[in-house]
Amino acid sequence: MKRYWHILVMLFALVLVTHWKAQSEVNIGRPAPDFSLSDTQGKNYSLSQYKGKFVVLEWFNFDCPFVGKHYNSGNMQNLQKIYRDKDVIWLSINSSAAEKEGFYPADEINRIALEKGMSSTAILLDPQGKVGKLYGAKTTPHMFVINPEGELIYQGAIDDKPSVDPADIALAQNYVQAALDAAMAGESVVVPSTKSYGCSVKY
Repeated sequence: MKRYWHILVMLFALVLVTHWKAQSEVNIGRPAPDFSLSDTQGKNYSLSQYKGKFVVLEWFNFDCPFVGKHYNSGNMQNLQKIYRDKDVIWLSINSSAAEKEGFYPADEINRIALEKGMSSTAILLDPQGKVGKLYGAKTTPHMFVINPEGELIYQGAIDDKPSVDPADIALAQNYVQAALDAAMAGESVVVPSTKSYGCSVKY
């Protein structure tokens, strides 16, 4: 009898884990889940309002050295500007929980963003981590690219050099740039999924 109940408990746990994974990870070629978040100005944004446009989701944490690599060098801001000029929506998302690394009040995030010259469409706040967990965002940075049909076409690392050395940027293959350029030219994304690198998201 004990063995019977043990098997039942294990099966139930497996169902729960499978359900959780299904709810917390997104799949290439499938619709990206809609969400709604407020930005640092108190304005509400939802993914669905950008149907018909390419969208980049960028998870960030200013205190993470991997994020610092791309912002202190100007690489991330340059990408934001290049693709915003091509009508791409770029949403930078902070999922750090209150009192965790990378959490700042909205006005402080605005100050740092201005200092760094961020060029995102909006900086969105997700302190409860609902959207981060919905997408399975694991690191900062963790990048997602969504096509005008609302389908996920890339998720993972920003590039193939998992280091904190800015000198590696010039030598790296930028996966986000490659995905956007290919998709905007009507071509298939050659590398649609990679393992992200960086600091863990501080849920």
